[in-house]
Amino acid sequence: MRTLFILIALMAVSITTVAEVPIFLPGAPGEAGKTITAAQAIEIAESSHSPDDVIFMQDMIPHHNQAVQMASLVEARTNNEEVKEIAGRINMAQADEIEFMQGWLVDRDEQAPNPLAHHHMHTHHDMAGMASEEDMARLADSEGVEFDRLFLKLMIAHHEGALEMVDHLLKQPGAAYDPILFEFVNDVKKDQKAEIEQMNGLLVGLSDDPRANLKAGFDDAGEAMLNLELVASLPKPAGFFDPANPSGLPLEKPKKGDKKKETGSENPTSNELGDAEHQHGKAADAAANDTVTDGATDGKLSANEEPARDNQPEGDKEDDDKKWSKRSAFFDFSNTDMAFAGDVLVAGSYHGFNTYKLDEKGIPKLLGSVVCPGGQGDVSIVGDLLIMSVEQTRGRVDCGLQGINEDISSDRFRGLRIFDISDLAAPRQVGQVQTCRGSHTHSVVAGPGPDGKIIVYNSGTAQVRKNKEMEACFTNRADDRTALFRIDVIEIPVDDPSQSRIIDSPAVFAAPESGLAGLWQGGDHGEDTQETSETNQCHDITVFPEEGIAVGACAGNGIIFDISNPRKPERIDAVVDTGFAYWHSATFNNAGNKVLFTDEWGGGMRPRCRSYDPLDWGANAIYDIIDGKLAFRSYFKIPAPQLEQENCVAHNGAIIPVPGRDLFVQAWYQGGISVIDFTDSENIFEIAYFDRGPIHEEHLIFGGYWSAYWYKGRIYGTEIARGLDVFQLLPSEYLTQNEIDAAMLADQGDIFNPQQQFRVTWPADPVIARAYIDQLDRDGALDPDQRAVMLNLLQLTESSLHTASRDRGLSRELRASAQSLAGNGNIDSTDRMKPLAALLTALADKLDPQLKSSS
Repeated sequence: MRTLFILIALMAVSITTVAEVPIFLPGAPGEAGKTITAAQAIEIAESSHSPDDVIFMQDMIPHHNQAVQMASLVEARTNNEEVKEIAGRINMAQADEIEFMQGWLVDRDEQAPNPLAHHHMHTHHDMAGMASEEDMARLADSEGVEFDRLFLKLMIAHHEGALEMVDHLLKQPGAAYDPILFEFVNDVKKDQKAEIEQMNGLLVGLSDDPRANLKAGFDDAGEAMLNLELVASLPKPAGFFDPANPSGLPLEKPKKGDKKKETGSENPTSNELGDAEHQHGKAADAAANDTVTDGATDGKLSANEEPARDNQPEGDKEDDDKKWSKRSAFFDFSNTDMAFAGDVLVAGSYHGFNTYKLDEKGIPKLLGSVVCPGGQGDVSIVGDLLIMSVEQTRGRVDCGLQGINEDISSDRFRGLRIFDISDLAAPRQVGQVQTCRGSHTHSVVAGPGPDGKIIVYNSGTAQVRKNKEMEACFTNRADDRTALFRIDVIEIPVDDPSQSRIIDSPAVFAAPESGLAGLWQGGDHGEDTQETSETNQCHDITVFPEEGIAVGACAGNGIIFDISNPRKPERIDAVVDTGFAYWHSATFNNAGNKVLFTDEWGGGMRPRCRSYDPLDWGANAIYDIIDGKLAFRSYFKIPAPQLEQENCVAHNGAIIPVPGRDLFVQAWYQGGISVIDFTDSENIFEIAYFDRGPIHEEHLIFGGYWSAYWYKGRIYGTEIARGLDVFQLLPSEYLTQNEIDAAMLADQGDIFNPQQQFRVTWPADPVIARAYIDQLDRDGALDPDQRAVMLNLLQLTESSLHTASRDRGLSRELRASAQSLAGNGNIDSTDRMKPLAALLTALADKLDPQLKSSS
C-alpha cells in the first residue's frame, strides 16, 4: 500500500510539473510574444474550416436556391422532355445540397443564411452567374422554345458562376482543408461541368443556324454551307499523317505493364495510337512542354488555361478504367499556314511543308513534300526562296526526324529556315537564322531591294534559350536579345542566304521613360473582363509597305508601327481591349485605314464558340486608323453555336478584293470559315460560311481551319487534321455576280504571304463599274433611269472594247454620265460614287485616247 501511495504522489508531481511548463506564442518580428494555455495551444487543431469556407457555403446556398427557382418554372412552360429531365435533376440535387450546406454551417456554429437572400451574398452576382430580377421575370413570362432557350442560357451561366466560385475558393490559402467540404466542392465542379456540356448540346440543338449540331466524323462529318461552293477537297499527302491514327485521336490508355501502348512500337497497329510520340521520344515531350505558352500549339495559354494537350475533360478516379487517355495525340502532322506565288501554293505543317501547282481553275495538284519537323511551319515566299518558322525544341539543324534529347545541343534549330524552291520537287535548305525564342511567325517586310536583301520581322513566343546554347539570349544588358520585350529584324541576302542574320532586336514594347515593360503587364481589367496576356511578344505583325505602317497583334496589346524605315520599326500607338485574352492576328483593309484584329481566347485548343460563350470574347475587333491612332468600332463573332468537341476561336484570314467594300474571309478552327462585310466598321454582318461537324463525337481533337485566304478568285483553307479545301463564292442577296467577277479581276500581285499586304487594284473594265452600280443600287442611291442609262452604256462599251474599236460618241456619253454622278446626293453616297465616276472616265479614255489627250 505504501508503494502505491508513493507512485500516486510521483505521478501528481509529474503532472503538476508538465502542467506548469509555459507554452509560448512568439509574436511578429519586433513584437513581444505571450504565454498561452494548453487549451489555447490546441485551438488550431479544431480549426477544420476557414473564413473562406464559410463564405463559400453561405453564398452557395442562395446561389443553389436560384437554380431551384428556375427549375421549378419548367414543368408549366415547356413540353421538351430533355429540358424537363435536366430541370428535375437540378431541382432534386441542388435542394439536397442546400440542406447539406445548411447543416455543415450549423454544425460549425456558423450562420446558415436564408436561401432567398441573394442580395446578401459576399460574391459579386456577375461573377456567380446569377440571373437578374429582369432575367427571372423574362423567364417566367416565356414559354415553349423561347423558354427552353432562355432557361438553358441562364442555367449555363448560373453553373459557370458556381464553377468560378469553386475555383476562387480553391485558390484561397487554407481553404477546403475540411475533407467533407473538399469532397463536396469537387462533386459540385464535376456535376455542374457535366450539366453544362449537356445543356450546351440541348441549346445548340435548338439553334436555327444550319451549322449547329452537325454530325461528327473525320471523313464523313455533316456539312453546312451558305453562298459558297466547295470545289475541291484534298486529303493530307502520304507521310504527313499517321495511318494508324489519321484524325489524331487521344492516345489509348495502356494496359498495366504494357509499355509499348504508352510509347508506341516499331510496328504500330491500329491499337497503338500516337506513333508521333514514339518517333520523337523524349523530344516530343520537350516540344509539347516547350514554353509557358505551350510550344506544341499555335496560340497562347493564359494563366488559368491548361496546356493544349490536356484538352479532354478532366479525368476522375473512375476514368482509370476507361479506354481513352485525356491527353491527345501530339501535333506532329498538323497543317498550318499557306503562301502563294504565281501558280504555286505552299502549305506549311508542323512536319514540314507541301508544294502544289494550281491549274487554270485554281485546283491544287501536289508537286512535292518536304519533311522537316519543328513546328509551327508558317511559310512565306520571296522569288525562289521559301522562309519557314521553327519554334519547337525538337527542331534540328539537319531536319532530322530523331528530335533532340539533350537540354543543350548544337544540333537544335529554332528560328527561320530558308529554302531554295527553284526546284519544287526537291527544295534545298540554304540558310538558317537561330533566334532566342524560335520563330512562331514572321513577316516579310521589304526587298529584295537594290542591295539584294530581304528584311523580315521575326516574332518568337517560346521560352528563351539558355545562354549555353545561344550566347546572350538572357542577360541584364540593355542591348540583349531576350526577345521578351523585342522582335527580331532579320536580313536575308538573296545571293547568299547562308549569310542571313539578325541585324537588330528593337524593344518595341518598351516605355521610353521606364525601360522594357511599357505595355500591358498581364491580368484582368476588372469585373467581367478577360484575363489578358502580358505584352512581351508579338504573335503576328502585318506590314503594309506602301503606307509605311504595320500592325501588331502582340499578346496584350494591339499596336501600330511606323515602318517607313523597315530596319527600324517604331511604335506609334497601342491599345488594350478588356475582352481580348490574346491578340493573335491583324489585317488591314485595302485602303489601309482599318484593322481587323483577332482574339485567340483559349489558345486555339478550346471550345470557345459554345452557346453561352460571350460574342465579344474570342472574336474579331474592328479598329479605324485615324491620324495614326487606333479607334475601336465593333466586334464580330460567328453566330452559330458550336459543341464542346469543337475547338473554335478567331484565327487567320484575308481580304476579299471586291471594289467598294471591305470583305474578309476567316478561319474559325472547327467553327469553319466565315465571310463578313465590315465596310461599315460599326455594323459587321456575315454573308457566307462553311462548316463541318466535329472530328469526333466524344473527344475534342485539334482540328478545323488554320487559315482561309482569297487568292486569284478562290478561297483556300488549310484544314489542320483533314487536308486542304478550295471554295468559290456564289451570288446572293449580299453579293452580286458582278461583284464576284470584279474580285476575280483584282490585281493583288503575283504573290500572297501571310502578314504582308499590298494594295489591290482593279482594271478599267465594265464589270468593275457594274459592281459599283450594284452596290449603289442595293442601298437605293441611284435613280432607276440613271442606272438604266449607265448599264446600257457599259454594255456598248464592252462590245467596243472586245472588238478593239474606237467610239468617240460613246466616250462622250460615258464622260457625261460620270459628271452626272457628282450631282447625285442621295443618302450621302458621294464618296461611293467617286470611284464609279472615275472608272467611267477611264473607260471613256480607252474608247477615245485622243479625246483624253485633248482634254
